Amino acid sequence: MYVKQLRLQLWFNEGRLREFTCRLAKYPPGFQPETGFSLISQILLPFLLAGVGMVAAGIVMDIVQHWPVFKAMSEIFILAPALVGLKGNLEMTLASRLSTAANTGKLDSAADCWLLVTSNLAVIQLQSTVVGLISAVVAITLGSISGGNIELNRAILLCASSASTAFIASLILSLVMVAVILGSRKVGVNPDNVATPIAASLGDLVTLSLLAAISSTLYQYADITYLAPAVCGLLITVTPVWLLIARRNSSSREVLQTGWQPVLVAMLISSCGGLILDKMITDPRFQGMAVFTPVINGVGGNLVAIQASRISTYLHQSSIPGELPQGMQELCPNVCQIFLRSGPNSNSARVLLFLVVPGHLLFLFTIHVARGGHASITRIFTVFYLIASLLQVFLLLCGAELLVRLAWKLRLDPDNFSIPYLTAFGDLLGISFLAICFYAKLVTEG
Repeated sequence: MYVKQLRLQLWFNEGRLREFTCRLAKYPPGFQPETGFSLISQILLPFLLAGVGMVAAGIVMDIVQHWPVFKAMSEIFILAPALVGLKGNLEMTLASRLSTAANTGKLDSAADCWLLVTSNLAVIQLQSTVVGLISAVVAITLGSISGGNIELNRAILLCASSASTAFIASLILSLVMVAVILGSRKVGVNPDNVATPIAASLGDLVTLSLLAAISSTLYQYADITYLAPAVCGLLITVTPVWLLIARRNSSSREVLQTGWQPVLVAMLISSCGGLILDKMITDPRFQGMAVFTPVINGVGGNLVAIQASRISTYLHQSSIPGELPQGMQELCPNVCQIFLRSGPNSNSARVLLFLVVPGHLLFLFTIHVARGGHASITRIFTVFYLIASLLQVFLLLCGAELLVRLAWKLRLDPDNFSIPYLTAFGDLLGISFLAICFYAKLVTEG
């Protein structure tokens, strides 16, 4: 009896001490601060796995760019960043929402978990179908503006390829995200640290492989005139089913009402990056650019998604929408506040920025060993590439602090609002900086 009382007293004192420490450090009660070592130990392996997936996606893109369908329909290069970016618009957003739900106890009940998961999966399938079709229309429009008219049958083929790729890729990745989040919660790992990197590890490779396979198949059987329209019609027909399932849960209903603007705007931003890619990748002077594009885009989007997800979870735990918690009252924090002050968000920002250079060096070495791409990885190119990638992630981490705080201040859920914008800007910055790297390489090496 005495031992039991002693254990209860120790447990009570430990809880009081943790609460006192959190208040002293301006953390919300119940929040578990993570050390830099803890963050690296949880993030490093998923980050490296994500990098391997991105390198594989780059090699795939470098190969398929020479396929007949890619040569006949250059609009696919405009479409590719928008479809690949869907993992940031949809799957990473789903991972952030479910991670927040897991950390706030909303997945502890089996019934609540089932309802929340199924309704969110339905939202993702609905959004992927709609955004896939709209992405194709945008790619067709941008391609027509820059390169002339496009035939109707090619436009329908592109719509069918885009919508079916988005639908299948989103289904695969969403199921993986649900399994990762539920599994990490059971083993005591913070889902915010592992879910988004795993989404990135599979997202680029799965999406690009599906896009190449589906578009090539439809192009091969283009003489069957009803095939592509039938694919589009089937995907559009089942959208009311996803809508009915999604409306069963309050959080997914909120996504249906407020989650379209970020996804669509992010898709437009990624398409602008795709237009740059379309112009560069067909230029002989930029041979090899295809293999680096998924890597620089993926690493930037991966790291900023982790940070945005963590900040969002912290706000859900420590405050109510519309009110920033103590220590985060500044709507526009300066660089010192983001990276140098003590706190959970600045600590993770430092760790994520620290991972950029060694991570990219490892990925460049992997590309060199795999002999992906046609451009040699010289010392000058490596220096420019590392500077560009470091600047990209630095700007994205600063943008994450600003955008998540702004969304919370406006009573918008940052899990739905911030990640699509951040990953889309990451794609645009990555492609633009990569083009500058190739220009600089040409100038300096003659």
